[in-house]
Amino acid sequence: MNREWLLRRNCSISPRQLAKAYAILCTASLAVAIYFTYRGAWFILGFSLMELTAVTCAFIHYARHATDREHIVLTDDWLLVELVRGEKSQQFRLKRNRTIIIQPASHNRLIGLESSGIRVDVGRFLTEGKRRQFLQELRRELGEETSRFTRYQ
Repeated sequence: MNREWLLRRNCSISPRQLAKAYAILCTASLAVAIYFTYRGAWFILGFSLMELTAVTCAFIHYARHATDREHIVLTDDWLLVELVRGEKSQQFRLKRNRTIIIQPASHNRLIGLESSGIRVDVGRFLTEGKRRQFLQELRRELGEETSRFTRYQ
């Protein structure tokens, strides 16, 4: 019996909507800059270009991390964790019956999973309440054999 969790970043705008918003912003900013440049205030164009460069950097960062996620799959023998951040993907395979849950000591810490010297921190995309709920579900699914191994960070 498999159980899986997909923990993703909360992105309120799709890549297509982001591209439309960027195009509208660039068009409006450049239209104003060109108008004032034509009227003799050439330095407005420089400020507009600096603004659009900063916005471009922010949008690129947003787009790169829009698909960040943590995919956790619990199988009969293994706890498989895939972490995707930007262009990087890491996969971990933890032995189910040897996995120790390291409960966060404070509300802003991540949940630690440790097995055979491998440690993975999960829950970075969850609010404090959702993180507690996930921790309870994970404990329940791992069964009583691992709950005695829970320790605090």
